[in-house]
Amino acid sequence: MKKIFLLFSLATFLVQCDSFQKRKKIDQLWFYSYSSNAGDPDNSITPANFLSLLPDGSYTRDFGKFEEGSWEEKNSTLYLKSKTAIIEFPVKSFSANELLLVSKKGSVLHFESIARNFSSLADDPFSLANNQWRITATKKENEQEIRSRLKNHFRFYELYFEWALNNHFQSIDVNSTPSLIKIYGNGFELKRLENLPSVWKNYFFDEDDCSKANEIIKDIFNRHEISWPTTENKFKMFISAFQQLQQQLK
Repeated sequence: MKKIFLLFSLATFLVQCDSFQKRKKIDQLWFYSYSSNAGDPDNSITPANFLSLLPDGSYTRDFGKFEEGSWEEKNSTLYLKSKTAIIEFPVKSFSANELLLVSKKGSVLHFESIARNFSSLADDPFSLANNQWRITATKKENEQEIRSRLKNHFRFYELYFEWALNNHFQSIDVNSTPSLIKIYGNGFELKRLENLPSVWKNYFFDEDDCSKANEIIKDIFNRHEISWPTTENKFKMFISAFQQLQQQLK
């Protein structure tokens, strides 16, 4: 009888450990890589789109539109509960570095796990605090509000490049993120209004506010030279540049 009890206890322990490992694996930062059906109209996400599942049960994601809320994984289904809806993603499979979710149209969305080792949410470029710029304006914004949106956008970029630097990435995607800034290997420039991505334009209440944002950055570029640091590390270059832009937006 004692032996049976010990075996039962061991089995229970192994099940609990397996459940813990499963949760540990899915509580990660996931970046979209590709879909089994690129032509699926239900799938408009790009390599810059992410799903950040935090151990405390909260999440942020950008699948073409930013949102935050709580998540739960049970019965091989990932439930994302935002302020407006509960979205279900059947989990086809996941491992230490790959998550496969099934879209509403049945396409398999492949996500890759990327290192998430931030000291706090304040240093996390994918946290709600550092993605206020992605939240669509519900009213006309005054100049200070537009400046705050731009400053938050540049804070995101600063932390994004710090994340790459701290994890010794060889490269990161810089052109898929909606922005009024065009980033090159050795600098950046302001995009013309007609060349702005539609996703970026839609963050603003109207085209007038979007145009004002461009004018604010154009004025900064005309009045202030970016002091590019002397370094061969591109990440350090852009960290410094986006810090300087934030200073000019005060």
